Amino acid sequence: MLTETTTRELPEPPSLRRMVGPGVVAVGIGMAAGEIILWPYLTALGGLGLLWLAFTTLAVQFVINMEIERYTLATGQTVVAGFSRWWKGWGIIICLAGAFQYVWPGWATSGSAVFTYLVGGGDATWITVAVLAAIGVFLTFSKVIYKTVERVETVKVALTLFFLAVVVVFVISLSTWGEGAKATVTEFGQIPAGITFTMLLSAIGAAGAGGVHNLVLSNWIRDKRYGMGAHVPRLISPITGQEEAAGADRYTFPLDETSLSRWNLWWKRANAEHLVTFVAVCFVTIGVMSLLAYETLFGRDDLKNDPSFLRIQGDIFAAEVGEWLKLLFLAVAAVSLWAAAMGLLDIIGRVASDFLRRNYLQTSTRWTESRLYLLVVWIEIVLGSAILLAGFTQPLGLLIVSTCAASVVTLLYSILLVRLNTRDLPAPIKLRGWRLGGLLVAIGFYGFFAVAMIVTQLDRL
Repeated sequence: MLTETTTRELPEPPSLRRMVGPGVVAVGIGMAAGEIILWPYLTALGGLGLLWLAFTTLAVQFVINMEIERYTLATGQTVVAGFSRWWKGWGIIICLAGAFQYVWPGWATSGSAVFTYLVGGGDATWITVAVLAAIGVFLTFSKVIYKTVERVETVKVALTLFFLAVVVVFVISLSTWGEGAKATVTEFGQIPAGITFTMLLSAIGAAGAGGVHNLVLSNWIRDKRYGMGAHVPRLISPITGQEEAAGADRYTFPLDETSLSRWNLWWKRANAEHLVTFVAVCFVTIGVMSLLAYETLFGRDDLKNDPSFLRIQGDIFAAEVGEWLKLLFLAVAAVSLWAAAMGLLDIIGRVASDFLRRNYLQTSTRWTESRLYLLVVWIEIVLGSAILLAGFTQPLGLLIVSTCAASVVTLLYSILLVRLNTRDLPAPIKLRGWRLGGLLVAIGFYGFFAVAMIVTQLDRL
């Protein structure tokens, strides 16, 4: 199903400072399960020998993410809508994969578990249900939803970086820094004993972004008015916002000297924004949190397969530095995980509403994209709450399920991106050169770990 394309002028790019936002949202949502729980847990079990995998994953994701941004910069259309131009089934598969990936409320549940450590008790299940409902209300009454999510994630990133600066000064020793650097180089390509391929696939799915999370960069840069996304209506609250006039489904711009000069500047600044706000911040966060786990937890035999190791870590902070650091650590962790839960609800709401509106409800006056978005968000909240109330309350188990699914989805759409950006974009701006090679490497990277996990599971059976 190919959609009609309308020609419009490519807007003049703003300054790099004004473009900052989508990368912050992406890192704010991603800076949770992997950085706070999964990577520190793996480090506590196997040492620093997996840091190479985290940094490799971030490099691979940078290539993938910029190809997602390339298509939307050039067309104003999301990549999911681009895939669906060939076959609607791709959009259906991605929406279902996203629902499966994020319906398990592992992030919110982990945040609630950490909150109970902070306040000294409480029922994490009912706290999570209340938090999910509060997030739903917050999104429902946000005038421009992207701006709300960006502000929340920006505050979260700032708090997290402040905490990292504190532990660098008060906790992590010089010898640990040295061991981390040495392990990253000398143990490259090695997998520590006791780390399964399932855990590895989960870890790479939680390093930075992963799965449908990456795809929503399309929606975020469009609402930030990147490139041809400036011609597309933003997602607003149907209750408090003012609907913007609908435009075409897909745009193109004249391939003249002025437009191509603007394109090159857009592309250069978009890459810089993502490299600094997403890749660099993820690199620092995973690195420091893993070093922190190694410093405080490695070699212990009392670590359980749940977030309770964060409580142990907090007690160590209290004993070695002071009670204030324990409280800061647990507060930042809880807020971080809850903010991530908000972002994940935003992600599946955007992907599903964009797909449904453009493929099945384009002429409907009742089901606007904003109304579809809120419907999907509240369905996810109800399903997530039902899962918890039915007794599935193991946070780490829920996170591993979600992040394994993320890695498999990333493999699928990386393959689709190759076709999309080589065949559906004009020659001067299409995917080619080292970027094409990098995307093929990404496919091999995710494919290797996915196949290895499947083979391992079959051997066990």
